[in-house]
Amino acid sequence: MKKIGVLRGMETTFPDALVHNINKEFGSQVKAEFVQLEAVNMDADPGYDVIIDRISHEVPFYRSYLKWASLKGTYIINNPFWWSADDKFIDNIIAQQAGVAVPKTVILPHNQHPPNTESTSFRNLKFPIEWDPIFEYIGFPSFLKPFDGGGWRGVTKCNNAHDFFKAYNESGTDCMMLQEGIEFEDYFRCYGIGRKYTQIMRYNPDAEPHRRYYDISHEPVPDALMKKMERDVLALCKALGYDMNTVEFAVRDGIPYAIDFMNPAPDADYYSVGVENFNWIVKHMTEFAVEKALEKRKTPQFTANGVLEPDAKSK
Repeated sequence: MKKIGVLRGMETTFPDALVHNINKEFGSQVKAEFVQLEAVNMDADPGYDVIIDRISHEVPFYRSYLKWASLKGTYIINNPFWWSADDKFIDNIIAQQAGVAVPKTVILPHNQHPPNTESTSFRNLKFPIEWDPIFEYIGFPSFLKPFDGGGWRGVTKCNNAHDFFKAYNESGTDCMMLQEGIEFEDYFRCYGIGRKYTQIMRYNPDAEPHRRYYDISHEPVPDALMKKMERDVLALCKALGYDMNTVEFAVRDGIPYAIDFMNPAPDADYYSVGVENFNWIVKHMTEFAVEKALEKRKTPQFTANGVLEPDAKSK
């Protein structure tokens, strides 16, 4: 009997529904349960074929546990090694190379010294910073946001240089990036599951958080736009190696710009995303997790330059 573990945090509706659905639909082949942890013995067996991660970005102990489980042969959704290395600035470069339109973006030096650093830690940094070329390149309105993201944490809309400097001076030790503001005519938030399933959802980022999937236009989405977003969601998930993600598109002049696509533990709460989207993500995450659990040979998620590859061991 194969085992799928769900590592969850404060959320309830999605993890509960996922465990129930896996056991209901595939209980003769797979058992799903919530992961229970204590101190982790490095020589132990994780006991899971697949673990679906919903919380390790907030708990370092969980992240290290998942890396260990991955090295032991468990397939982790999402890859904990890449997730630990990922950031929104680098993702924009990867997106460009994958043929996805993104806003112009600049990564900025820290406004204040990060912990355990001092002035001599920044002798490679030019000072003062020349801001005018940055503002000319990005334009206004723009958005100042942390390069590592996190549920709209620290995101500020800047309509002019005064707004920017106020927000930047309040950013503390965070590493920030400044991004072109896309004045959009439509906006979408899209699930990508298993690098093969997509769900295109209209989304209103200006609404109250609990209304963002509801206070939306109900006009039909043009076929060409729908196909372009489906293509871009899959291209981004494949390029980044994410099996579960959301991609946000701001549509300007008919072109979908990928605004945010580093969401490997995306919102899937019943009361937030609504019945249709909730049922879709439970169904497709169930199918993908079971597929990975039953897979005869799992793809290594970390290989130490090939040393841990199964074929390398046998040569």
